[in-house]
Amino acid sequence: MSLAQVKDDLKPGLETQPIVNAFSITVGSVNGSGSQTSNLTILRALFKMGIPVSGKNLFPSNIQGLPTWYTIRVNKDGFLARCDESEIVIAMNPATLYKDLHDVQPGGAFFYADDIPLTNKRDDVSIYPMPVKAISRSSSAPTELRDYIANMVYVGVLARMINIDMEKIHLALHFHFKGKTAPIDLNFGVIQKAYDWANENLTKTDPYVVEPMNLTDECILADGNTAAALGSIFGGVQLAAWYPITPASGIAEALIEYMPMFRKDPQEPGKNTFAIVQAEDELAAIGMTIGAGWSGLRAMTSTSGPGLSLMAEYTGLAYFAEIPIVVWDVQRVGPSTGLPTRTAQGDLTFAHFISHGDTQIVILLPGSINECFEFGWKSFDIAERLQTPVFVLSDLDFGMNQWMADKFEYPDTPMERGKVLWEADLERLKGQWARYKDVDGDGVTYRTLPGNRHPNAAYFGRGTGHDENARYSEDNKVWHALLDRLKKKYEKAREFVPAPVIQKEPGAEIGIISFGSTDPAIQEARVELLKKGVKTDFMRVRAMPFCEDVREFIKAHRQNYVIEMNRDGQLHQLISLEYPTEVMKLKSIAYTDGLPLTARFVREAILAEEKI
Repeated sequence: MSLAQVKDDLKPGLETQPIVNAFSITVGSVNGSGSQTSNLTILRALFKMGIPVSGKNLFPSNIQGLPTWYTIRVNKDGFLARCDESEIVIAMNPATLYKDLHDVQPGGAFFYADDIPLTNKRDDVSIYPMPVKAISRSSSAPTELRDYIANMVYVGVLARMINIDMEKIHLALHFHFKGKTAPIDLNFGVIQKAYDWANENLTKTDPYVVEPMNLTDECILADGNTAAALGSIFGGVQLAAWYPITPASGIAEALIEYMPMFRKDPQEPGKNTFAIVQAEDELAAIGMTIGAGWSGLRAMTSTSGPGLSLMAEYTGLAYFAEIPIVVWDVQRVGPSTGLPTRTAQGDLTFAHFISHGDTQIVILLPGSINECFEFGWKSFDIAERLQTPVFVLSDLDFGMNQWMADKFEYPDTPMERGKVLWEADLERLKGQWARYKDVDGDGVTYRTLPGNRHPNAAYFGRGTGHDENARYSEDNKVWHALLDRLKKKYEKAREFVPAPVIQKEPGAEIGIISFGSTDPAIQEARVELLKKGVKTDFMRVRAMPFCEDVREFIKAHRQNYVIEMNRDGQLHQLISLEYPTEVMKLKSIAYTDGLPLTARFVREAILAEEKI
């Protein structure tokens, strides 16, 4: 269907011009119905047409039966944050039919399975019934698969009505089913039947269409959990211990899928050079990780907020015994069990103050899928350089949703193993060394690893008070000096952690500060604010401890708005603690409802604060 045909078919009173590559599609279905495959097929087909897209899944915290929604944003300008509005809605769930109809924007399109009674319609939207059951029953699918294959009907109808390239649909199925001919042919056959039915029976009266672009040629589609796993693999991870938890399980699952492809012993074909262990709980998982880190392996675990709570004491052990490990926390809504399938940024203060005493944890804060990959390998370098735990805080929106991203940039520098003494080093020192003695003045001491055969290599790794030689001590002066050295090491981390990303607009008096997955919404909001004459600078914090750039950014602005997805403004709190003299220049804009942030919220919140 050409754009001219679309214009000719437009219903009187609706849009008079086609709207191309600038709208959102929402599919309402039932959790466990198999709609995810259909939704990803649409998403990937649009991506393969060269159109910027993002996909967000809103699903309940049960196995099946409750309502679920999937939203695809299509945006020719590359803005891919969540939108409040949907111009196209596909209703497959009788329980939410009228909610879905209500959510369609005026002038939009509403597709629904025609076996669902629709008695109350809207005059300001185009309504398209789809013979879902009839087409699925006419397919060659086994009876037990028809309910799942039925979702492909709306793929075919939508493809016809908004001009999705069927060749790209086929390529998307090929990717999803890993080239297996039988499921590809079965699903594509249903899609083609639905496409042909729509071509013969539906007249397009809404303005929304897609046209090929070339903006995704150098991009990939990926979720943050997979990116984190791949980054960890290229960072040399040797042991991953984990316990299943939403939304972090995808990291371990991706490691299980990809590690065997890349980590085989070249001298002994078929022998793995890694171990992935599903522990009995989160305590065991981090315990195994610490044991592996002490032994010299690059070791990691992954969890979410509830699991992180259980890891607190062991984290203190790793900090105090100075054992390098990496912990990925894919945040979800809390406290307690919270909302396992909703996103938030509520673990920042807990991760910073985790464990008792004066524990201080280095934290990395990826703000894109590319940084999930980058911090996957970089976290190991920092952990081993500093001999300390490093936490990486992602969230459900990054971890489990599909994002368009630049191709990953693989590490181009050797691994940083830090201060490790081997036999030749100890021989040169005549065996005179102390595990916890700071000989370089940077707070970081030297260590040996199991397997070192020098007779003076051994030491006790202690979680109790100890002196420079790793001997038990309750001497007050020794304790004071030890804590001061650990503090010095934390301060040294400022030199190694990723610096904030700073974007400036000439003449801006307003600063925006954030971290993590709020970035897409803020980027879009800044453009909208600029159209209203409001200039803003932007700083996305990428690590703790903070770099000096953070202070300088705050000082350079009349007002700084700290935007984050939690109730209490946790980043705002931590920045205020770090820079108390700058508190009057900081204003918290914190909001959490379990959904990813929108540009509208950011824009309206700042305009309200500025009284514009």
